[in-house]
Amino acid sequence: MSGALIDGKAFSADVRARVADHVVKLKEQGITPGLAVVLVGEDPASEVYVRNKGIQTREAGMNSYEHKLPADTTQDALMALVAQLNADPAVHGILVQLPLPDHLDSEAVLNAIEPAKDVDGFHILNVGLLATGQKSMVACTPLGCLMMLRDRLGDLSGLNAVIVGRSNIVGKPMAQLLLRDSCTVTIAHSRTRDLGEVCRRADILVAAVGRPRIIPGDWIKPGATVIDVGINRIEEDGKTRLVGDVDFDSAREVAGAITPVPGGVGPMTIACLLANTLTACCRAVGLPEPDGLTA
Repeated sequence: MSGALIDGKAFSADVRARVADHVVKLKEQGITPGLAVVLVGEDPASEVYVRNKGIQTREAGMNSYEHKLPADTTQDALMALVAQLNADPAVHGILVQLPLPDHLDSEAVLNAIEPAKDVDGFHILNVGLLATGQKSMVACTPLGCLMMLRDRLGDLSGLNAVIVGRSNIVGKPMAQLLLRDSCTVTIAHSRTRDLGEVCRRADILVAAVGRPRIIPGDWIKPGATVIDVGINRIEEDGKTRLVGDVDFDSAREVAGAITPVPGGVGPMTIACLLANTLTACCRAVGLPEPDGLTA
């Protein structure tokens, strides 16, 4: 029997609806969450992503502030804009779209964002707070994965979790989140010895290594929950396709539940960006954080 499909589109729609409901209540108190997105240059994929963020932000009832800067924007000019947004009380979340042009120092820009407004969860202070189990802003993709795992499995305490991938954006924060939920966590990667054997021990397997179909079905523990973060473009049968890091067809025959690619983790990223903006707004005005939308 095939494993259950974890529908990221449906789940993200529910998250966005819960965010919108909470925003309505805030507006009754004269408070409107605001998200500022900064795009430097004209990268087509980034432009589409930023446009979608703006649409979904406004659909959730929030204010969307979009700042599009030319590709030759200087470091000083970008830092000045970030400082302006930090000081703006109408802006509760700031996101600088990556990648930035090569002449800009991305790390310096991200760490210039006020940590309380860092809705991407990339500021070094938020990374440190997460690692030490304190309240922080959490990176959107790992947060979305955690939400889906909690929804599917309930209490994660005691489960063996294997994360394939050690990036600062997904792998490392995912490990910290699962540790906080009392999982036993292993971080594996492309150089892990006998990677297949490590994966077979996982009750929860999170694939975030960026290699198409690197994890076949016979690496999956029967009944395991598989979260595939990978988004890889491949040429197959004369067509360009999006596939994950997991070989979906063979893995689904073994897994208890699995996210598809596309339509799994991807839609959760913007939904969690909205959730983080709402959380940042509630913290800024001293109101309780939204239930079920934080780590």
